[in-house]
Amino acid sequence: MYQRLQGYNKKAKKAGGTGFPACAEKLFLSLGLAAFCLALGAGCAVGPDYRPPETKVPEKWDAQAVVTKEQPSKTSTAPVTLVAWWNAFNDPSLSSLVEMAIRSNLDLRQAEARILQARASRGVAGAPLLPEVAATALYQKSQGSSEAAGGGAIATVGGVRELFQVGLDASWELDIFGGTRRSIEAATADLKAAVEDRRDVLITLVGDVGTNYFNLRGFQQQIVIARKNLEAQKKTARITHKRFEAGFVSRLDVANADAQVATTEAQIPLLESQARAAIYSLGVLLGRQPAFLAKDLAVISPIAATPPTIPVGLPSDLVRRRPDIRRAEARLHAATARIGVATADLFPKFNLTGSLGISADDLTKIGNVSSSKFWSFSPSVTWPVFAGGRIRWNIKLQDALQAEALAAYEKTVLTALQDVETALVAYAKEQEHYRSLAAAVASNRQAVDLSMKLYLAGRTDFLNVLTAQRSLYVTEDALTQSTRTLATNLIALYKALGGGWEKANYLPASG
Repeated sequence: MYQRLQGYNKKAKKAGGTGFPACAEKLFLSLGLAAFCLALGAGCAVGPDYRPPETKVPEKWDAQAVVTKEQPSKTSTAPVTLVAWWNAFNDPSLSSLVEMAIRSNLDLRQAEARILQARASRGVAGAPLLPEVAATALYQKSQGSSEAAGGGAIATVGGVRELFQVGLDASWELDIFGGTRRSIEAATADLKAAVEDRRDVLITLVGDVGTNYFNLRGFQQQIVIARKNLEAQKKTARITHKRFEAGFVSRLDVANADAQVATTEAQIPLLESQARAAIYSLGVLLGRQPAFLAKDLAVISPIAATPPTIPVGLPSDLVRRRPDIRRAEARLHAATARIGVATADLFPKFNLTGSLGISADDLTKIGNVSSSKFWSFSPSVTWPVFAGGRIRWNIKLQDALQAEALAAYEKTVLTALQDVETALVAYAKEQEHYRSLAAAVASNRQAVDLSMKLYLAGRTDFLNVLTAQRSLYVTEDALTQSTRTLATNLIALYKALGGGWEKANYLPASG
């Protein structure tokens, strides 16, 4: 701009004018000097510099010994590969649902909007580092005696005066003590927190999709088992009716057989309702109408088997991988930077303001050599002498907010460790539960066969048949629920480990 001003002055003087006064050129020289001084002091900023907190974590998982016993699905301390953990189940339907949810989930869309908000806030925070320049234009019409006003040329026609004026006003607060730079630092940390928040939402999303999906498959398998047992119980009831008609058994056996049929039959509508609710939940997670998936997911499918090995890594890996821990650290960084923002208010503020422009008595003469030029340059310093303790109390407030953020970070780390330990134990113990139930189902099937044969031979009463059939249904239903719980517990472990956000690790376009 200074070079343009010199060029304009040369043209104006060549045409017979005077050009801008030399002091106007000093305005730009002063601004350049201020910018140079500001650049020299750019590394200086009041307030504490952020240092990542020291995080103490155990060397190994406490529950690792429990899980590494003889289990069908074991964990290991191998490096974690949880980029797309849902593919480990080898279930194309689950993988498809997760991919669709990542593309269209509304919670994820809100989190991405918050990233854009944080990015815009960072841009706002950085704006004061540059001068603020405003173009001005003025038209004034008045009546009175002819006089010069404001350095402008005024024409009097019949006592009416007109003034046309255009120019530029500039202001710049020099960030000598780094208050603005600390604001940018805090806004950058807020942006990082927003990015980690999106990743945390993503982890929750894919976990919820997997949980609801396996709940659905579990309910469907429970319905299959209930219907299979219902058919067996109906067959037994028909046999009992015939034996009653033949006079071999009493009406009590008939009533007990019919009651068991009705009891099992009553379970099916409840399971169908729960299955439909899981489908509706999946639809909403995909950002669609609740019944969007009703037709596709109505087809019954078995619960996918858990993978044989689950790499969980080491506790030290958790701090670097879990987005909620990274988000808490970013918020601690932002709180630390805001102490510097508050501290900068204790120091003087240096401002440069100036203006230059052209005025004429006719709009067509603006820019001609006959126009009047004007300028002003006003460096200023303000330093709060007395503010009722507001500044120092604000610093104390920011100190307290930083202490709160540090405590929140430490709690987040402890909670993350707790999540993993709990998930490891739950997954291991559910495998033991599953093995016991599988053995119980095998024994109950033998009991049903033996009791029925003895009953038909007249060597046992009907109560033993009912007990055996009821026990078989209960254990088969429990085994199905355990299969589902194994899958959902494994998902909980994947979530606790912070897996699933890397596959969609991108920032939304700035727009």
